[in-house]
Amino acid sequence: MAIPQEEDKSTEAQLEPTVEKRNLLTVNDVERTFQVGGSPLHVLKGIRMELKESQLIMLRGRSGSGKTTLLNCLGGLDTPSKGEILFNGSPFHSMSDNQRTLVRRKHMGFIFQAFALMPLLSARENVELSLRMAGIPRAEWKDRVVQCLELVGLERRMNHRPFELSGGEQQRVAIAKAIAHKPMLLLADEPTAELDSGMSAQIMAVFQDIIRTEQVSICMTTHDPTILEVADHVYEMVDGKFI
Repeated sequence: MAIPQEEDKSTEAQLEPTVEKRNLLTVNDVERTFQVGGSPLHVLKGIRMELKESQLIMLRGRSGSGKTTLLNCLGGLDTPSKGEILFNGSPFHSMSDNQRTLVRRKHMGFIFQAFALMPLLSARENVELSLRMAGIPRAEWKDRVVQCLELVGLERRMNHRPFELSGGEQQRVAIAKAIAHKPMLLLADEPTAELDSGMSAQIMAVFQDIIRTEQVSICMTTHDPTILEVADHVYEMVDGKFI
């Protein structure tokens, strides 16, 4: 006699349309050519890709395949010779150096395989440095630093300096530092290359957590086949192009 209301609600939820995620990054026919000894070296050859909001994208390839060059172009550290890169709807590829610097400072975070931490600063101070550089008001530093270090599981190690931390812990500090100013996009160059398989899995779990909690998108390079399963999409790079 009772009406199965819960089942009806479940059915209604299933019938709700899926909201399409917005493109955060769009790459159209990007090429990058360097002059080496008077001859052109074609490093990127007509790259096309998309990265949507709250996605984890991996660029997989051997050393020399062009994935780091592509990552540098995506982050505005380098500019394509041809093609276009649209970030958050704006033509990132055609901006001036100053304009790209402002976009990076406010909307992007970078993670490197060598951690790139200041050796004499504690974990807390390294994260604070990121906030200072982004122009975040000092009154907001304390709560945000604690929040970021808790998110990567280092709230009890925040007063330790890099040499007092393991490689995995240093990489987690680097992640906390990269997300502190609430970027829209994280770019990570081989973030698990210096770590063993157990630590690599922990870092990927952290990435998944911050995508969910911070609504950030991540594009990372890797040659590690053991971590590919957590990606939303994997682009395989060979000789400067996707296959």
